[in-house]
Amino acid sequence: MTQRFQTVALIGKYQSPDVAESVLRLAEFLRGRGLSVLIEQGTASSIGAGSGFPPATYDEVGARADLAVVLGGDGTMLNTARRLAEHEVPLVGVNQGRLGFLTDVARDDALERIGEILDGRYTAESRSMLDAEVLRGGQRVFQTLALNDVVVNKGDLGRMIEFDVAIDGEFVYTQRSDGMIVCTPTGSTAYALSSNGPILHPSVGGIAIVPLCPHALTARPVTLPDSCRIDINLLPPHDARVHFDGQARFDARAGDCVRITRSALQVRLLHPEGYSYFAMLREKLHWSAIPRHS
Repeated sequence: MTQRFQTVALIGKYQSPDVAESVLRLAEFLRGRGLSVLIEQGTASSIGAGSGFPPATYDEVGARADLAVVLGGDGTMLNTARRLAEHEVPLVGVNQGRLGFLTDVARDDALERIGEILDGRYTAESRSMLDAEVLRGGQRVFQTLALNDVVVNKGDLGRMIEFDVAIDGEFVYTQRSDGMIVCTPTGSTAYALSSNGPILHPSVGGIAIVPLCPHALTARPVTLPDSCRIDINLLPPHDARVHFDGQARFDARAGDCVRITRSALQVRLLHPEGYSYFAMLREKLHWSAIPRHS
């Protein structure tokens, strides 16, 4: 069953005046179709005064919008997904960046494709998220969501860190490495991919753990059921830095536990008709490309 959209929010790349023209063009298009348009306040400030469209906080977008269109790259989509997850607002991504694994509508086709989605011609899918928290002495000192990944790494240190990994309370191993990536299927094509992690189809109920430059070459990526709890316990004297979707950050101390589980929240993505996950991979990863000869 397709959804009727009456209020659409537009969210552009953070503090980027480059998206102003695209946002305003889309806003006028939506208004021309008789829809109410909100522009996220950070995006509105980049556009400047006099746009004629009301600015809105993320909470206001969550409360009022039936659809949010994100204009930018995957980083903009990741930030938006985390901010709006609890509001269950469906998202559409218009690629203003480079790769665009999550923002699959091409900028030049935006008006046509958004029009099709508004007419009910779209496919919808849900993407899982991670709940991540840092425990210190058994007490939570930090908590956030991640759509792509949680990365524990050595930060500014010039040496490896050491940590214990436990799954559902069972000790798995002690690892010396530059760190560990814990990713969703969505995040399997991000940092984890460049670290030789597996590609997980979005419909797979899994979480991958991918070691970063492990000292023991037998430490391999492992795909786990997304019902499990993953604990990464930092061993003294090693501090570490924890990144969430490459955006939020927390400086962890020796003895801290980074605990990761699947979140009860999900992100709902809308794609134009004809969207194919494998076609997207083929394009972005240059599969089937003919080798160039010098």
